[in-house]
Amino acid sequence: MNTVHIPAGQIALEGELLVPAKACGVVLFAHGSGSSRLSPRNSYVAKVLQQHGIGTLLFDLLTAEEDQNYATRFDIALLARRLLAATSWLQNEAKNLRLGYFGASTGAAAALLAAAKMNGDIDAVVSRGGRPDLAGEIALSRVSAPTLLIVGSEDHVVIELNQFAYEQLNCEKQLILIQNATHLFEEPGTLQQAAQSAADWFVRHFKPAAHNS
Repeated sequence: MNTVHIPAGQIALEGELLVPAKACGVVLFAHGSGSSRLSPRNSYVAKVLQQHGIGTLLFDLLTAEEDQNYATRFDIALLARRLLAATSWLQNEAKNLRLGYFGASTGAAAALLAAAKMNGDIDAVVSRGGRPDLAGEIALSRVSAPTLLIVGSEDHVVIELNQFAYEQLNCEKQLILIQNATHLFEEPGTLQQAAQSAADWFVRHFKPAAHNS
């Protein structure tokens, strides 16, 4: 795994990039508020994706100073701009590989807002316990990337918010409830189920391995 520094305007975002040999694509992780690239849950999902031949980029959307500001953590437009900067950087680093977004919590909204702006250059999006509704109805309606929403069956408020977002999406889409899981998927076996569902979604939409040139 390579530690990388991603230019984003006047700052550099620190991240960890791992691209397996013969990878079928690379997934950028957009973590939620108060989390970081070191999130154990996202790190676990990343390992599962890597085992399926998918590259991963886990990076911090905010600097340490910015992350101290509660309002900044929920600035979806800012988070999406940072994700787009990382996407642009990765497109130069991993040429011809398909790209996907994996978002958790507020990071899911940033992922969908960024996907709406990428005009088809993102091949798949997955949200785990996310707040896709925060992307806004206009952005959701413009997402063309196949989108999978994963929610715990016991995360009742977030289920409703995901159902609302699901109705706004006009792309290929699916909403999966992981049985007995709460918001953080801490119950035995639930995070594994979520990670496997995400891996299956990305593998399906990353084939064939490279764009036609």
